[in-house]
Amino acid sequence: MRIVIVGAGRVGLRTARITASEGHDVTLVERDHDKVDRANNEGFGVVEGDGSNEDVLEKAGIDDANAIGALTGDLNTNFVACMVGKHHGCRTVMRIDEDYRENIYRKYAEEVDEIVYPERLGAIGAKNALLGGNVTAIADVAESLQVVQFTVTRDAPMHGYTLSELELPSGTRLLAFGKQDEPVGLPLPDDTLEVGDRIAVLTEFDALDGVRQILVGDDESADTATEVL
Repeated sequence: MRIVIVGAGRVGLRTARITASEGHDVTLVERDHDKVDRANNEGFGVVEGDGSNEDVLEKAGIDDANAIGALTGDLNTNFVACMVGKHHGCRTVMRIDEDYRENIYRKYAEEVDEIVYPERLGAIGAKNALLGGNVTAIADVAESLQVVQFTVTRDAPMHGYTLSELELPSGTRLLAFGKQDEPVGLPLPDDTLEVGDRIAVLTEFDALDGVRQILVGDDESADTATEVL
């Protein structure tokens, strides 16, 4: 894929490294001269200029790009860059910061293909450490709604039951199920909950402790489940 990334700061440059390492053709757009030099020194093609300017984006190859990631710290620049990318037929990914919160997400979510919160993604890693080895936060859908994966333990009250017998708290939906050492897939009513099995749910934050008590119990010693959907 050909990808244009607007912003060669912390988020943009790290994203460029990862996508380039997977074989994608990446071009960066950055207005700060020092950041341009740093990206050039790492071997990236960089167009120096304002990422919200269509002429600059055209120099970066937006006409032939498959996707644009607007990853600067400036919301207005990111939004305009995505709108230009959308006009040129690109998949659009826009960064917003945690400070903008849910009202900004709702305002822009319908205009772009994907919105990312770098700060929130970092917080998910910290939350995983706090929740313990049997609980893996996969994504925050909203401030009070998240996708979480649980690993069944011997202490789980529902250990040995089938998914059709599983009663989850209000505000929780079963999304996926995976046997130990097997891929996570669609849950089937006859699947039996055994030690090491993984269950992904969409749950409200207030229901999280209740879901954990049902699927994990009080055991804190099981291995971490790291596979995500």
